[in-house]
Amino acid sequence: MDEEYDAIILGTGLKECLLAGVLSKEGYKILHLDRNAYYGAESASLNLKQLFEKFRPEEFSSAKGGENSSKESEKVFEEKLKEKYGRWQDWNIDMVPKMMMGNGLLVKLLVHTGVHNYVSFKASEGSYVFKQGKLFKVPATDKDALRSPLMGMFEKLRARSFFVFVQDYDETRVETHKGYDLRTMTSRQLYKEYGLADETIEFIGHALALYTDERYMDFPAIHMVKAVKLYEESLARFNTGSPYIYPLYGLGELPQGFARLSAVYGGTYMLNKPDAEVKWNEETGEAIGVSATMEDETVGAGEGEEKKGPQVVTAKAKHAIVGDPSYFPKHSVQVGSVARALCFLSHPIDNVENAHSVQIIIPASQVGRKNDVYVFGCSYMHNVCAKGRYVAFVSTNVETANPEQELASGLSLLGTIDEKFVHICPIMAPMTDGIKEKAIISRGYDATTHFESTVRDVLDMYRRVTGKQLDLSQIDANEAATE
Repeated sequence: MDEEYDAIILGTGLKECLLAGVLSKEGYKILHLDRNAYYGAESASLNLKQLFEKFRPEEFSSAKGGENSSKESEKVFEEKLKEKYGRWQDWNIDMVPKMMMGNGLLVKLLVHTGVHNYVSFKASEGSYVFKQGKLFKVPATDKDALRSPLMGMFEKLRARSFFVFVQDYDETRVETHKGYDLRTMTSRQLYKEYGLADETIEFIGHALALYTDERYMDFPAIHMVKAVKLYEESLARFNTGSPYIYPLYGLGELPQGFARLSAVYGGTYMLNKPDAEVKWNEETGEAIGVSATMEDETVGAGEGEEKKGPQVVTAKAKHAIVGDPSYFPKHSVQVGSVARALCFLSHPIDNVENAHSVQIIIPASQVGRKNDVYVFGCSYMHNVCAKGRYVAFVSTNVETANPEQELASGLSLLGTIDEKFVHICPIMAPMTDGIKEKAIISRGYDATTHFESTVRDVLDMYRRVTGKQLDLSQIDANEAATE
């Protein structure tokens, strides 16, 4: 460790592992450390024992027989879990559950790096939007618009015209532009051209383009149109009524996949470094290295060699030090919080045609909120829980002093809940872009149950480290096979 690297990365969360893999593939010499003894950091996947230890520590300790428990009492605890939930080893529960758009940025990044060869995926079975107390399949094409009960007949025709325009739109072919310059025309203006009703605009913006608020309405329409096209193209990949895919065994496979990639290209990984600390140049304010305690290699060595024991060693970084906000407490600020409920079910989510995997978006205006509520469901078919079991997640950005109550609209859609774990996570963000300080900090994970915003942050971090854009436009996402 006591040497110079092109970049040092702190934390093995998904964003950090994505960036480490990409940089290693491009020839960067990478040192990657984590204070934890496991991969994933905030975006880790936990087995059933780890889940109870994290969210029900008192119950976990009591079931094991207290702090001085023996191996025998631990076996008793495992048997209790098995009796209620099946084998604890069969559970892989994501702490930051998100699906991937079939043709989206994350899938293209997986193909670009070759990590898709390490991970297997399964297509989701449903994509729904909540309106006036009911769930409706999200219409994404002209044919869907005509069949959808979301809209009346005249609105269906207007929506169909809009979808035909989006489907045909090609930025390089002027004849598909219909006289609109989408780089100057806003989304609001384009919607007005097609006479779309507010509720139609709502599901297009939130359930198709996946925007989290209304600010996009006054941005150039080209971004919204490309987002809707991405949804349509991803939907066309599968015959399931959903554009999303999800890894078998959960998202914990992804950080490890990118870690393996980095190691293949010479990256150095060190877990269980709780005292890892960024070192700064006091005169320039630049991040210059990372210190951590290392076990001395001479301990236990041959006769005559000095046994020094653990030593604090500092590694230097040539280009940048990258990490999640927890490693840069004085350079990060809290910008919000996410409330997440993890629920165990013995049945599929209600009113989604018995789908084993599904995403539901509840637009904020439908439940009198400022932020959307997201529901994500998966099951034993994804090898994330015991056979016959289902897992559902409900998440939203916190707006009040009662975060759990803010999840009520999503929880009410699930049906009978066997077990519920609620946790509130702060969303931390860097104070600056970090280029001057050579300290590139990721942003905390938002409430959305898809990966588009996550990968955009990774691509921006890549730009801040390398000074260039990562072009994924020519990557064929179809190379990432699904079951």
